[in-house]
Amino acid sequence: MPRFSVRWMVAAVLILVVGGAFFFCEYLIYFPTIFKCAWPKINHARGGEGIDGRPMDSPVRAMVLSDTHLLGAVGGHWFDKLRREWQMERAFQTALWLLRPEIVFILGDIFDEGKWSSQKHWEDDVRRFHRMFRHNTDTELVVLVGNHDIGFHYEMDWFKLQRFEKVFNASSTRIVTRKGVNFLLVNSVALHGDGCPICQAVEKELIKLSRDLNCSRQNSQSGSGVMDSCEGSQLYPPASPIMLQHYPLFRVSDAGCTGQDAAPPAERHLLFREKYDVLSKEASQRLLQWFKPRLILSGHTHSGCEVLHDNKYPEISVPSFSWRNRNNPSFILASVSPSSYTLSKCFLPEESTVIGVYCSAGACLLLLFLAHCLWMKGLLQCLSLCLLGKHKSL
Repeated sequence: MPRFSVRWMVAAVLILVVGGAFFFCEYLIYFPTIFKCAWPKINHARGGEGIDGRPMDSPVRAMVLSDTHLLGAVGGHWFDKLRREWQMERAFQTALWLLRPEIVFILGDIFDEGKWSSQKHWEDDVRRFHRMFRHNTDTELVVLVGNHDIGFHYEMDWFKLQRFEKVFNASSTRIVTRKGVNFLLVNSVALHGDGCPICQAVEKELIKLSRDLNCSRQNSQSGSGVMDSCEGSQLYPPASPIMLQHYPLFRVSDAGCTGQDAAPPAERHLLFREKYDVLSKEASQRLLQWFKPRLILSGHTHSGCEVLHDNKYPEISVPSFSWRNRNNPSFILASVSPSSYTLSKCFLPEESTVIGVYCSAGACLLLLFLAHCLWMKGLLQCLSLCLLGKHKSL
């Protein structure tokens, strides 16, 4: 075989191995992984109907993820940014393309350094976020505030909170209503109960929202218009809310958490600190008493967990969406009607799998290179022996 043909063949194999590994790990791997996910179906025989008893045309399809932690200019290494942000962008865009959610909730800690970013660095982080989480007009993106976005309670101030709210064009505490379903968004960073100005404003808004929801239910049950005690209140669909926030409600630890996305066994028995890892007991009880939510979705811990508060209020902790925080990120798919809901979990490709593919490709390249060198060495030896034999015969 001519020497140039061998070189071209080796080059083609190398390009095929390198290109194939890159294309699979950076693009293709997300499709079969997310394709296995599907929207859970509500059983209409068990509550999947409207609040008036009539069947709903279709439930709200909500995708819920958390703790993206876009790295900042201070502590973010450029390669870490490139690798983990590309992973989140491809995962999110593939999920949008395959699953087509109506609404996407991100449960806080959008940015890793929002609590201390300068205005220039903040604007750069925001541009990257909008590029990574771009979406069509038929999908609504709703973002909640986390402690890394505006700082822990002792770090937050009006400037950082209003800067965050301005970017996402909405108050951090509000109700989002879709198809008769009330999604209650809570600024849980401001629930320390110590009378700070932001805490007072958030609690005042929560009390108003609680009154509005209670009045909406009473108005629906009475059927005789707005009651005198509810004069001036805003009416919402008379459905118990689904509460979304960054901090989980109070729990002692993750000892009771199970599943492949739970905290590592060595960490599950570590005690949580109130107002740092979870909300305080008092703040948690106030939220449950004010709103009586049928479901709570929270983030912050970077691990999955299911908790039942007071034997009637279920809470799901949503793991981090980023490889930086866990090897197996995931998100929640929720089908929600005014009186029922059902959830499923969608796991993303594991970072260890991608690393394994790249290592396997590297090993293949090394073997090919060694084989090529040995083959060329053998060919040269054969040619030298042939030439030596001809010289002796002469």
